[in-house]
Amino acid sequence: MARQQVSSRVWLALAIVYVVWGSTYLGIDLAVRTIPPFVMAAVRFLIAGGLLYAWAIRRGDRADRPTPRQWLAAFLIAAPMLAVGNAAVGWAEQTLDTGTASLIIASVPLWMALLDRLFYGQRLARVVVSGLIVGFAGVGLLVAPGGSGGFSRAAVVLVFSSLAWAIGSLYSRQAPQPSRPLVAAAMQMLAGGLILTVVSGVSGELGDVHPGRVSLESWLGLAYLVAAGSLLAFTAYMWLLRNAPTALVGTYAYVNPFVAVLLGTVVLGEPLGWRTLVGGGIVLAAVALIVRAPKAHAPALEPRPAAVPARGS
Repeated sequence: MARQQVSSRVWLALAIVYVVWGSTYLGIDLAVRTIPPFVMAAVRFLIAGGLLYAWAIRRGDRADRPTPRQWLAAFLIAAPMLAVGNAAVGWAEQTLDTGTASLIIASVPLWMALLDRLFYGQRLARVVVSGLIVGFAGVGLLVAPGGSGGFSRAAVVLVFSSLAWAIGSLYSRQAPQPSRPLVAAAMQMLAGGLILTVVSGVSGELGDVHPGRVSLESWLGLAYLVAAGSLLAFTAYMWLLRNAPTALVGTYAYVNPFVAVLLGTVVLGEPLGWRTLVGGGIVLAAVALIVRAPKAHAPALEPRPAAVPARGS
């Protein structure tokens, strides 16, 4: 009975991560309609990070409080992952379909495997190498001229934002962080929010913010991103990392895009062209190969492999 109960909780947490993180692309699309994208992301991470930090920090003792070195690491992680990797989605979705954006972002595990090999000497199984070749071909099809939305700066920016997210994820493996994952995540969100506040000021977005002109759907989209995307789903994800096999948890990486594409088509009426279907299917198949591939034995001095990074935090 206890075993069945645990299994049910795992599937419930997975369902939350599958659906909620897949639906954040829709939430971002609604939020950036009347809120500048970098301002929106800054507000999202400052609120979510502040709430999570206030809750998580009280659950530890004073000896486990974050140090200046750990705060510096939080900023170094947040810069590529949140300020570039995540905030770029909102900027791109001003001109790019949510479904196409989610499929390009699904390439993060491809970049993770490639960078792991190039910088850490991680041996890659043949199936992973095959997955990399096939997966990047699929990404090329998504951003090539004639693809969904055509060849656009937004699609190219998302390719590089996925690379930035992977770089931040790899650095986070060895970065000095608090022992409590929720505290570390809250610090990164706060750091990302502060960085994006500066970016918003430099880019002139802060001057374009007029609360009275923000639509109800944008307010609702922002609230959903904070409450569901950054708090509920991320907490479920962190719990899964401790209570479920990593390969099972990693399946979110190729389930989220299906949810995003479905919602984009049904709710927003986005077109679903053959390039999106074929290119997206290729990327997701490649990600599945990489996530479920057996891990090759690594040299003793190599860093411990991390779980598939959480994209929707």
